[in-house]
Amino acid sequence: MGAKQEASEWLEAVQAYGERNGLQYEPVGGINPKDGPVALCVGGTNRLTGQLVEGFWGSSCDADEKETGGLFAKAVLPGAILAKAHMPDLAKVVPAFNVESIEGHEAVTQRFARKVEFESIDFNRRFIATVPSEYDPVSLRELFSPGFLEWTTTMTGEIDFGINDRQLWFMWQLRERSGAELKEALRNAGQLFKRLQAEMDESGIHIYPPGPWHAGLEPFPDA
Repeated sequence: MGAKQEASEWLEAVQAYGERNGLQYEPVGGINPKDGPVALCVGGTNRLTGQLVEGFWGSSCDADEKETGGLFAKAVLPGAILAKAHMPDLAKVVPAFNVESIEGHEAVTQRFARKVEFESIDFNRRFIATVPSEYDPVSLRELFSPGFLEWTTTMTGEIDFGINDRQLWFMWQLRERSGAELKEALRNAGQLFKRLQAEMDESGIHIYPPGPWHAGLEPFPDA
């Protein structure tokens, strides 16, 4: 199959998923109007916005894109899916953190300088967790319960996730470009969102109920 055909079939798969789930589709994600809610995945190709899976509102788009194909049949294809959701409640607890799969990564992003070790050996073997050098890693250790750490190690595929600019982000490396793979990526992103909300709820931290505000479609209830 040529690169252009792959790109066309992937586009159809993303659009079909969006239509089935009542999502807003944009070829390239733009910024929101002045004074409107902050947009997610700005500039991202094949952006979907809305309730990506049940209980998980946000945006998703192509990521790790590379140009492939022959001289007269080149196309840009994604290597991953990026999903984001506004989570100011989580950002109040841990302003920024980064969790990367050790597989496929040679080094952690420079700005995330403080490595965070957890009691879970399996988690530490699979992921590198870091916070920016100016942050205390204790908050992240306290947020991730033993149950959450164990659950993350059961997730299939190569994943990364974290908080940046008050947004939860989740990266899923594509094993194939298909509607089924997109559904699996967003299902896992939704599970992560729900798990993190449950962790905060169990710790007595205020959480917003899942809704369009997490996708930037409406202001948060008490905004």
